[in-house]
Amino acid sequence: MRGGLFNIPLKKAGCIRSRFYKPIKYPVDFSGRSVNNERCLIISYNAFAAACGSADIGGESLRGDFNDLTKGGVTKQLVRYAIPMVVTSLLQACYSMADLLIAGHFIGSSGISAINNSSQIVLILTNIAIGLTTGGTILIGQCFGAGSRERQKKATGTLVTLSMGLGALCAVIFFLAAEPMLRALGAPSLEEAKIYLQTCSVGLVFVFGYNALSSVLRAVGNSKQPFYFIAAAAMINVALDLFLMGYCRMGTLGAAVATTAAQGVSFLSALFYLLGRKELFQLKLEFLKIRVNELLVILRLGIPGAVQMTIAGVSWLVVTFLINQYGVDVSAGNGVSIKIKDFCQLFTSAMATSASAMIAQTLGAGLYDRAKNVTDTAMKITVAMSLAIIALVELLAPQLAGLFTSDENVRLAAVQNLRIEIVGQVFYAVFMVYHALAIGAGHTAFAMASSFVNCIVFRVVLAAAFNHFWGLTGIYLACMIAPASSVPLGYFYTRSNVWRRSLV
Repeated sequence: MRGGLFNIPLKKAGCIRSRFYKPIKYPVDFSGRSVNNERCLIISYNAFAAACGSADIGGESLRGDFNDLTKGGVTKQLVRYAIPMVVTSLLQACYSMADLLIAGHFIGSSGISAINNSSQIVLILTNIAIGLTTGGTILIGQCFGAGSRERQKKATGTLVTLSMGLGALCAVIFFLAAEPMLRALGAPSLEEAKIYLQTCSVGLVFVFGYNALSSVLRAVGNSKQPFYFIAAAAMINVALDLFLMGYCRMGTLGAAVATTAAQGVSFLSALFYLLGRKELFQLKLEFLKIRVNELLVILRLGIPGAVQMTIAGVSWLVVTFLINQYGVDVSAGNGVSIKIKDFCQLFTSAMATSASAMIAQTLGAGLYDRAKNVTDTAMKITVAMSLAIIALVELLAPQLAGLFTSDENVRLAAVQNLRIEIVGQVFYAVFMVYHALAIGAGHTAFAMASSFVNCIVFRVVLAAAFNHFWGLTGIYLACMIAPASSVPLGYFYTRSNVWRRSLV
């Protein structure tokens, strides 16, 4: 649910050599005007580094091999392309799970509940940061591909300054508003949750800053360094969690300090790395000046993704509010269940993102039958994986919940949640593949509308209604059913063949 595909035109004039070009209408250039680029290559944000690996861009050769996804066996390409994404996602999942996993053993149910409630709020802000910096990635990638070094620098400076400014603003607002927000959310362990949220709010500057800097690296074809930065942050987070919560007995404050410190490490690592590459980034006022033209393009490209992810985040906040009414043990159990479900969804998300990249390239090459084949193959793989995951979770739910806590009440609450909501994994897999096709064709409005139906019309409305009739079980049933609402929309979209008419 965290990947995405964006469309990046690479101009003809000696910028990039590839074997599959096709004249395609692209809706916006750097200035925001409609243009018709003679040669365009549709590639995904996640796939940008892989796809540009061996291309000659602006006379500069990038290391690696160009990943031509229009050739070779579909299944083999899908799986091979998805594996690195799974590894990276697993690392990030372990990073995000560390606080909750360790807190469960050293703090108990109140700590788990506090971290879960605060994390739901922080996640929305993180998604906003990712969405906005995605707009910067697209613009910087366009500039880099077109050999426009001056515009690339202007876009980079604008993106970094915008992100750091928003991060600082959010840090102040959420530090001051932590208690009222948590009260509105009905957080059972209010004081602990407040400490965690306020401490993590300080780290929002690092979150926004790191996402901006890593997006610069990805835009110019470097996907390895962000992985190393996250790996270092994950190890530091786990080590500090164990030390501060286990040895120093600092409770939720220790968990928050560990998370904030790890975020600071990832940000500083990216900053120092880029400072050694003056062609990409400079710590000078002139370089960091916000340019209005670049700012408008970044916002235009980034806001839709930020809105889509915010919709999902807000819907989960509403669900968390409803669940919090049932006490601290149930709230903690929900937190445990969320982490396990997120972990299970990594494989589906990676496969869908892999499919997005392949669909994008095949549509760009005019290979419509292959694009349909990619969609069908991805559907079979993700559904099969989801059914296997559902079976495993149903069978091992008590053991999985037991990894996070020894509290029997929390464990039982997590198991009840898991065994109901995990069934929705198969619906999630289906609509993720449909979304991959839509995004690959540039129909992001459809994906956003589908997410709205899923998250607000069904998840929020049904959760509130079912809670009235069936209580806690009703909330879980609503969350299980919600992903299914996007399936018929995706089915009719695919059958209509409208995806053959790319918007890019």
